[in-house]
Amino acid sequence: MPSFDIVSEVDKQEVRNAVDQTNKEVTNRFDFKGSDARVEQADYVLTVFADTDFQLDQVQDILSQKLSKRGVDVKCLDIGKPEGVSGNKVKRSVTVKTGVETELAKKIVKLVKDSKLKVQASIQGETVRVTGAKRDVLQETIALVRKSITDFPLQFQNFRD
Repeated sequence: MPSFDIVSEVDKQEVRNAVDQTNKEVTNRFDFKGSDARVEQADYVLTVFADTDFQLDQVQDILSQKLSKRGVDVKCLDIGKPEGVSGNKVKRSVTVKTGVETELAKKIVKLVKDSKLKVQASIQGETVRVTGAKRDVLQETIALVRKSITDFPLQFQNFRD
């Protein structure tokens, strides 16, 4: 029976490369000379450091540009609120979301069931598996999900006949 998986994945190496490029650009830019602006990465959690809120926003913009150039969708970023650190320095936590969250998975399953297409959708951990009798119906389902879910980056993988 043909099937495919709906997932949301981010290439960790591309995130690492974008962080390295951001740090390199920040150290070379004239408006950041003498500041402690940088981005640190711990797995899928990025921490942006700067001296002022304005610089924090500037580093965040650079990071977003570098991520999008490397093929990482910026819609998967969960940007936190700025927090004060020692002195007048500030930091912000940015989480790269991976996997389809339970709430979104339920929304996708409901969308597929309400479409009256002859497919079954089931939640399997952080993925949604869709099975159907024919390949054409599965392709219609992919088009439906792409059109309906635009606020979160989704990939369609593991297509099997």
